[in-house]
Amino acid sequence: MAPNGLKAVVGEKILNGVIKSVKKDGEWKVLIVDHISMRILSSCCKMSDILAEGVTIVEDINKRREPISSLEAIYLISPVEKSVRALINDFKETAFTYKAAHIFFTDSCPDGLFAEIGRSRVAKVVKTLKEINVAFLPYESQVFSLDDASSMHAFYSPVTTVDKGKMMENLAEQIATLCDTLKEYPAIRYRRGPEDNAKLAEEVYQRLNAHKADNPGMGEGSDKARSQLLIVDRGFDAISPILHELTFQAMAYDLLDIQQDIYRHRTTGIGDSKDREVLLDEDDELWVQLRHMHIADVTKKVTELLRTFCESKRMSTDNANIKDLSQILKKMPQYQKELSLYSTHLHLAEACMNKFKASLDKLCEVEQDLAMGSDAEGEPLKDAMKSIVPVLLNTEIQAYDKIRIILLYIFHKKKGIAEENLTKLIQHANIQADSNIITNLQHLGCNIISGGPNAGRTLPERRQRTESTYQLSRWTPTIKDIMENIIEDKLDRKQWPFVSDPAPINTNQTAVSSARFGHWHKNKSPTEYRSGPRLIIFVIGGVSHSEMRSAYEVTRATDGKWEVLIGSSHILTPTSFLNDLKSLDLVPAPEC
Repeated sequence: MAPNGLKAVVGEKILNGVIKSVKKDGEWKVLIVDHISMRILSSCCKMSDILAEGVTIVEDINKRREPISSLEAIYLISPVEKSVRALINDFKETAFTYKAAHIFFTDSCPDGLFAEIGRSRVAKVVKTLKEINVAFLPYESQVFSLDDASSMHAFYSPVTTVDKGKMMENLAEQIATLCDTLKEYPAIRYRRGPEDNAKLAEEVYQRLNAHKADNPGMGEGSDKARSQLLIVDRGFDAISPILHELTFQAMAYDLLDIQQDIYRHRTTGIGDSKDREVLLDEDDELWVQLRHMHIADVTKKVTELLRTFCESKRMSTDNANIKDLSQILKKMPQYQKELSLYSTHLHLAEACMNKFKASLDKLCEVEQDLAMGSDAEGEPLKDAMKSIVPVLLNTEIQAYDKIRIILLYIFHKKKGIAEENLTKLIQHANIQADSNIITNLQHLGCNIISGGPNAGRTLPERRQRTESTYQLSRWTPTIKDIMENIIEDKLDRKQWPFVSDPAPINTNQTAVSSARFGHWHKNKSPTEYRSGPRLIIFVIGGVSHSEMRSAYEVTRATDGKWEVLIGSSHILTPTSFLNDLKSLDLVPAPEC
């Protein structure tokens, strides 16, 4: 399956703008990458695509490498001291490591490092020197990451040792390269209140203008003037990252041990059971189809798709053998690849459901009631304390799950709770060791202790939603309201000011290209087909899976007239969010 959206745009930029741009028939090249560029490369390009373009080997610049003086090298590296020094060292000795160098920096190279290259022997063999402006990870077709989980601490910790101004400049440059890559020159808005929102928005504005000066085509197009970039802080909605979500992707990442998007499980099939590793990404069409579905629908859907697949191969199925994939495999060994995908997702859904049935069904009900302020029938919650005490006293429920409940109870109270009440809740739940997670949320601007540092801060008004949902999935991330309000041009300009006056919006919809984004003609690049406006949202301090899902839902609701992208420094799971909060009052250990 061809990747679409952001991944396709970046993949094309690297293949065409870097690798093909220096390709010569009959000549092989070496591709040298560093940690950052390797992460970008592997998120959007297949190794086979790179090797097909005349690259013989891909190597890490920071590892010892054998010299190949007969070949030219393509350096795709980030403009940081460590990588630039390693590049210079490759050409330090009399015998150069490679015949020549084609240097592509992921974003703009600081003058000091640029001068060092000029003074070194590399200057004699450089054939290409370019900045490609891709300083972000395309995580999904509509989700980006700046791949820096430490920025939550840098932004919100009272004991941070980071130069915040410098860090903001770097973040702003990364966000600007995203806009540059998408050929967008959006109007920039931010949530009024937290100082950092305004500072980052202003910094991004300066960087965008610099990119626009170099690349005047940014933002050109009939509908592009309506594109917007929104900066919002994590404290704006601290409920979405801590709720137990019951949609497939969010639930799996919350409850199962998925590291670097890899799901590990034991399979039973023909012969012995064995351990399998499966990458959950957009090359898996089944995952794309299922990831935003409610868990109750996932197993039904996979079973239905599997039955359709078997019938299309003229093999009869019944309920008994659809559950036993090993029987089907025996009859259809030639379809092992397809069948193992169905097997993986059935396994994944089953693992989620087992965790849910073991301890979560009651917990989810309490969480939803607290988040919504009402029960499943819409009746206002009268005695929230009564519903949380059994959870806190239950010794089988884990500490982090209890903390999630206490936080939801505090948010339900709107103005925080008295310090002595919080102390009692912590004692009831027996979570003294992790109790700083709760108080540290104050650094994000949340009301935790009544009369505390954030007294008087109010939560945003919510949109009324009438669509029917599962009882245990009534909450909608607050950012979804904001997305919809921007697209309808109803977002309050006082609460969400623009950095500079936006171009006047022509509310008459211009015709959107009939070609749906993601299905492009062979001669056209995916970016050329995106003529409608984009809404790009950057969340300071991490983005949750339910917020990622909202970007796709809102895009779909506009019939593709708008495309919503969302991203952050990193992707959150409830556990990683609580871990981030726990470390906010710790001074980070210096890097070796």
